[in-house]
Amino acid sequence: MKKTLSPFMLGATLYMPATRDDLAEIILHGKIPELRSLVVCLEDAVSEEDIGLAMSNLHHLLAELIQASPATDAAARPLVFIRPRNEAMARELVAHYVLEGVDGFVLPKFTRENLPAWWNIVGGTHLAMMPTLETRDVYDVVQMTALAEALEQHPCRERIIALRIGGNDLMSVIALRHPRNLTLYDGPMGYVVKMLVAVFASRGFSLTAPVCEQIDNTELLTQEVALDMAHGLVGKTAIHPAHLEIIHRALMVEKDDYEDALRILNSTQAVFKSQGAMCEPATHRSWASAVLERSKYCGIAKQFENVIFASRQ
Repeated sequence: MKKTLSPFMLGATLYMPATRDDLAEIILHGKIPELRSLVVCLEDAVSEEDIGLAMSNLHHLLAELIQASPATDAAARPLVFIRPRNEAMARELVAHYVLEGVDGFVLPKFTRENLPAWWNIVGGTHLAMMPTLETRDVYDVVQMTALAEALEQHPCRERIIALRIGGNDLMSVIALRHPRNLTLYDGPMGYVVKMLVAVFASRGFSLTAPVCEQIDNTELLTQEVALDMAHGLVGKTAIHPAHLEIIHRALMVEKDDYEDALRILNSTQAVFKSQGAMCEPATHRSWASAVLERSKYCGIAKQFENVIFASRQ
C-alpha cells in the first residue's frame, strides 16, 4: 500500500455511480466540500446496459486523477475507492486500467470462499480492501466466525481498512427493506450488527455502518448514526450529500470522552473516578486509544472551542 489508512479517515462514505460525469470535479475540485471518502460504484448503481458507458467514464476519470496528481495535494482529496461488479471486472481493472489515483477496492459479496480469488486480484497491487458483508451467510454466526478467523491469519489483513456491512442486500435476503420510521437496529439488522461487532471487532477489525436509505428523514438518520457509534462502528455508507454533515457530526468525539481518554492513557492509578464515572486503565485502554485516534481524524465536538481536523497524512 502507498500509505497507511486509518478507518477513521472514511467518515461518511458516499456511493456514486461510475456513469456520473462530474466525478473528477467532486474528487479534484471540492464540489462536495464535506466529502472524505467516495466509492465509484460499478455494481448495483449501474444497470447492465450502462456497463460500457461506466467503464469508459471510469477510464477517463482515472486518467484525470493521474494527470492531476503532481499538482494536487493528495491529502486534500477524498479517499477514492472503486466497487467492481464482480471478480472478473476487478481482474480487468487491475490488468488494463491505471489505478494509481485510487486508494482501494470495495469488494462486493465477500465470503470466505471467494477470499483467495480476491486476494489473487488485489494482492500484487497497492490497493486497500474494504470487503462488503452482504450475503446470506452473514446471518450465520458460525460462518462469520470462520471468516473472521481466516482473515485474522491471512496476509490481506493489513490491507483491510474496514469491513462494510451491506444493509440493503442483507435486508433483501429476508425480503425486508429499511423501515421508514424506525432505525435498522429496531429490526433484524440490530442482531446482525451486534453479532458482527462481537465476531470481528473482538479480533481487531473495524466495521462501517449500513446506509440509511430514508434520504429526507434526517431525524431518523441522526438516531441511527448515534446507534452506529454506540456499537463501535467507524463510519457509515451514504447515498446523498445531505447526509454527510450529520454523519460527520456524530463521528466527532465528545469533550468528556476525549478528556477521559487522556486521563486513562496517562494515569498511573489502577482505578480512579472521572466526571462521575469509573475509569480503569487496564480495561479502558483500548477504548481510550480508539477515542484519541478518532479525534485525530474526526475532530472533537463543539464543546471545545477549537475543533481540529487532522490532515490525512
